[in-house]
Amino acid sequence: MNRRHLSINIFKEFLFKENFALHRQLVVFLLLTFGLLTGFFWINRSKFQPTSKIHDDCVTPNQLALKDNKNIKPQSLKKFQVAEVISESGATRNAPSEESIRLTPLPKGTRAIITETKKDWLRLDYGVWINKEDAQVLSTTVIPRSFVCDTLFREKPGKTEVVFPLQAPVPVTIQQGEGWFGLTLHNSTLRQEMKPPENDRVISRMSWQQFAPGQVRYGFNFKNRQQWGYSLRYENNNLILSFRQSPFTQQEGFLKSVQGMGMPLSGMTIVIDPGHGGLDSGAISPNGYKEKELALTISQLLRQQLELRGATVYFTREDDVDVSLAERMAIINRLEPTLALSIHYNHVPDNVDGGSIKGIATYWYHPQSTGLAKYLNNYIVKQLSRADNGVKWKNLALARPTIAPSVLLELGFMSNPQELNWIINPGEQSRLAQTIADGVAAWFESVK
Repeated sequence: MNRRHLSINIFKEFLFKENFALHRQLVVFLLLTFGLLTGFFWINRSKFQPTSKIHDDCVTPNQLALKDNKNIKPQSLKKFQVAEVISESGATRNAPSEESIRLTPLPKGTRAIITETKKDWLRLDYGVWINKEDAQVLSTTVIPRSFVCDTLFREKPGKTEVVFPLQAPVPVTIQQGEGWFGLTLHNSTLRQEMKPPENDRVISRMSWQQFAPGQVRYGFNFKNRQQWGYSLRYENNNLILSFRQSPFTQQEGFLKSVQGMGMPLSGMTIVIDPGHGGLDSGAISPNGYKEKELALTISQLLRQQLELRGATVYFTREDDVDVSLAERMAIINRLEPTLALSIHYNHVPDNVDGGSIKGIATYWYHPQSTGLAKYLNNYIVKQLSRADNGVKWKNLALARPTIAPSVLLELGFMSNPQELNWIINPGEQSRLAQTIADGVAAWFESVK
């Protein structure tokens, strides 16, 4: 008798002997239970399949179309004219003109369908215009649309990053106010809820919603009213939003000890942009003084004063050389300073009475720079008893960097003879540089 028949006989003997009735019932029960469980898992097997990080409902609209109709051939799909941003920051406007209102710039790599062309301008499907210099035109069957899934947070040195894994690099719009930040993803659909970060150094609260068809809107509230800068970029199809941390959250013990020894700007990095330079002389006074020379002089004096207070200072130009606006902005973005100051002097047109207008003016563009602009302007005016020409919003290149609070200072009118005498006086130049440095230190203290 082989082993198989021996095992069967033993099993029968075990199962049917009268004194094994209890065991027999137990075995029958186990067999029935096993059969029922096997049937349940087979019927519901799809629910127990492993899933990938990007879920089935997070594929692109193109993939969904092909999934619904497997007979569609890629070459038979309709082709679209798509604009892809090729500059680091593609300027968008509300009309096809350089004089029209500037809107949120698009990160390099952003794609959107072109709905209209006018001369050198392309109209994108979410309603803005971009110059052909900032974008290349592609003919593709891939529609730049995305579902928003699996958003995550990560902390890097000095910043918090919010990562949106997308299926296409869609356009974005940014809104900003005191203590809050809004991000809208266009041509997008929300597929999953987010889990807000816990104990983050920057973000205190956040919200998200499908604001309108094709628009996903995120709102961030911050722990500090003062925002220290942000950046937005695409890495492949991952949109990465970086929020700068407060400089006071880094090396707190060290900073307090050094600042307490009369170095209030220790740990701070400041970029100074001496306006104009090279072939661009800037304003010229009636008796021949050039703005580019005066701006460099006061910038050099200001650097000395800031360094005496512990700051690390960089210039966008050290000498009388040409530096484009784009290059100056790139320097600020690369250095990621704590703040940036652009130094200029003012002038009125020749057909305006130069003796009637004077004073200090400060310009800002992003709301994160408003507090710095108001504080510095008021501080200089009060400490030096100068005329106040106002704190103003204006679309100026050196007020536009987002990586740090950035303002442009107009330190008097060269077209006003009396004010020009104050501007060119070496003693008053030293006082002005010292006052600006004191104002910067006092502002930092006010926003701790």
